[in-house]
Amino acid sequence: MAYLYSTVAGENCAKAVGMSLPISRKKSIVVCQFIRGKSLQKAKKMLTEVINLAKAVPFTRYPNGPGHKPGMAAGRYPAKTCAHILGLLESAEANAQFKGLSTADLIVKHITTQQGPKTWHYGRQSRRRIKRNHVEIVLEERKVKKEGKK
Repeated sequence: MAYLYSTVAGENCAKAVGMSLPISRKKSIVVCQFIRGKSLQKAKKMLTEVINLAKAVPFTRYPNGPGHKPGMAAGRYPAKTCAHILGLLESAEANAQFKGLSTADLIVKHITTQQGPKTWHYGRQSRRRIKRNHVEIVLEERKVKKEGKK
């Protein structure tokens, strides 16, 4: 069965999908907000800084619980989520190179997360649900405006 994107990807777009990733839904929503609309190089740099605990992700949608971080209100360092999304960004970049797109001009046009299957994890005395999410990324080549003489 083919996967249906929630956005239309044209010929100057590259896409990647992560299915059933073991990441938290709340954290993946906030990280997707964090890099949406950024250039590919900037998004990769931001995610690497979060993994290295140098920059916090602002939690604007779920602010109850995390404490204040320097330069923002509520924030956290969701390193596991950022590592999975960084891998997807690199996969989408490789897909763009295969299509012949310029990787220097790519921006994150569309990134979203959906709830995945909820499987049970059985332990010694009880069971619990496993977190699963699908993440889809569409990168688009930014059109460079050519200046003409008047």
